[in-house]
Amino acid sequence: MNIIIIAKKEIVSAFRDRRTLLLMLAFPIVLIMILGTALTNVFDDEVSVGDIHVLYKDQSDGEFSQGFKAFTKGAKTSGVHFEKVLSGMDGKQEVEQGHYDAYLEIAGSSGIMLYQMEKNSVKNSMIQGMLTAFANRYNAVAEIIKVSPKQAGEAFANSSHDDYIKETSLNSDKHPGSMDYYAVTMTTLIALYGALHASYLIRGERLGKTADRLIAAPVHKAEIFAGKLIGGLAVNLICILIVVAVSKFLFKANWGEHFGLVLAVLFSVVLFAVSLGLGVSYLTKTGEAAVAVINVLIPLVAFVGGAYFPIDDAAAVFAFIKDLSPLTWTNEAIIKIIYTNDLAAGWPAISLNMGLSVLFLLIVVVSLRRREGL
Repeated sequence: MNIIIIAKKEIVSAFRDRRTLLLMLAFPIVLIMILGTALTNVFDDEVSVGDIHVLYKDQSDGEFSQGFKAFTKGAKTSGVHFEKVLSGMDGKQEVEQGHYDAYLEIAGSSGIMLYQMEKNSVKNSMIQGMLTAFANRYNAVAEIIKVSPKQAGEAFANSSHDDYIKETSLNSDKHPGSMDYYAVTMTTLIALYGALHASYLIRGERLGKTADRLIAAPVHKAEIFAGKLIGGLAVNLICILIVVAVSKFLFKANWGEHFGLVLAVLFSVVLFAVSLGLGVSYLTKTGEAAVAVINVLIPLVAFVGGAYFPIDDAAAVFAFIKDLSPLTWTNEAIIKIIYTNDLAAGWPAISLNMGLSVLFLLIVVVSLRRREGL
C-alpha cells in the first residue's frame, strides 16, 4: 500500500510540474513536426530522371531507317524524344552545350555512333540500353529477312513498343519517411531524457527536507525505493504513450502492426532511463553534478545514435562508437520491427536495456543500504 501511495505522489507531482510537461510532451512533439516536415526530401528515395532529348542524324535507308522511325515513335511515349538534326547544326556541340542529352549518327549497316556527356550517368545508361535493345531487334529482323523478305515489314511493326522504360521499386514502402523516422527517434530520445526527472526522485526528498520524515515514518527503505521507481516509470511511460499517440493520429506516423513488441522495446528504454537517472544521482555528490552529467551524456548518445539524422555508412571507429549508444540498438530494433517484421530484432535491444538497468539499480540499492538516510 505504501508503495502505491508513494508512486501516486510521484505521478501527481510530475504532472503538476510545467517544466516536466514541456520537456516530456511539447518538446518531442514539436521536434517531430519540424524535423519530419523540413527533412522530407532526405528520406525520399524516388529519383526523377525527367524527359530525355536525343538529337540524331539518319544517313541510313531501307529497312534500318524504317525500323528506327518506328523505334523513335515508341520511345516517345516513354519520355525519350528523338529530334532530327537540322541543317547547320553541330550535333556534338549541341550535346556539349547541354541542349541535348545525346547525339546519334545512324549509318545503317555500319552501326550507330553515340555521343554523350558524362555528367548524367542515369540518362546515359537508359539511352544506351534502349539503343542496344533496338539493335538486337534489328539484328533479329535482319535474320528473318534472309529467310523470308516479305515478312520484314511485319517483323519491324511487331518490334515497335511503347514500354522501353519500366520503373520497378523493390520494397518501396518498407522504409520510414521523415515523419516516421523522427516519430521513433524523438520518442526514444525523450524517453532517455526521463533520466533528468529520475535523478531527482530520491535526491529531491533530501533537497525538500522531507527525507528525514520519510525515514522516521513507518515505511521501509525498500518501499520508498520501489514507490519512487514505479512512479518514475509511470510518468515517463505515460508521456511516451502520449507522444506516440500524437505522432500516429496527428502526424500519421507508421508504428507498424506489432505495437505490443514495439511497446516492450520502449518500456525497456524507459526503464533504462529511470535507472540511469537514479544511478547517476548516487554516483555524483550533488544534484547539479548529476544534471550536468546527464545533459552531456544524452546529447552525445543522441548524436551518435542517429536521433537527429540517420547514420548508415559510418567509418570503422565511428561505427564502433555508434554501436555503443543505447539509442542505436533501440531505434534500429523498432524500425526493423515496423518495416521488416523482424520480431527477433526487439529482444537484443530489450536485453541490453534491461541489463544496463539492473546494473544502475544495483548501484542505487547498494548505496541505499550503506546510507543511514535516503
